[in-house]
Amino acid sequence: MSEQALTLKQSGVRWLWLAAVIFVADVTIKLVVMDNMGYGWANRIEVLPFFNLLYVHNYGAAFSFLSDQAGWQRWLFTGIAFAVTAMLTYWMSKLPAQEKWNNIAYAMIIGGAVGNVFDRIVHGFVVDYLDFYWGTYHWPAFNLADTTICIGAAMIIFDGFRKKDHSAA
Repeated sequence: MSEQALTLKQSGVRWLWLAAVIFVADVTIKLVVMDNMGYGWANRIEVLPFFNLLYVHNYGAAFSFLSDQAGWQRWLFTGIAFAVTAMLTYWMSKLPAQEKWNNIAYAMIIGGAVGNVFDRIVHGFVVDYLDFYWGTYHWPAFNLADTTICIGAAMIIFDGFRKKDHSAA
């Protein structure tokens, strides 16, 4: 790749459509959950022997980290999400659009991060609705945004282990 900056049309920024799709899907699902389900564990819908749908609030981050704090964490996590989104968008602008793997990974993280930021700003909490469990052990409830963030992060980690062909450089 030349050292010249790629035009936006040729860069990975073209993949932001995926982030937009994830954001819209995430917010739509959360609104359906909020409008159609009762709040809390008592109102869960048992789907499979290891999976429930439910409606709960998460005032913290992953695994309810810092959820018991006075509210400052809402703005901390919002700021972190904006910084990560800006950084990944910048990286996408430097990647060619044909570099699908990393552009998809970045777009998945951006879409999920913006979906959860929307919740934090509009509601003051993140809406979670997916509950997987084994016996009496329940994985912390999560949502589509969390899922896409984790998949995108895993893709980035996996990419670090992939064998790269540097002969074309």
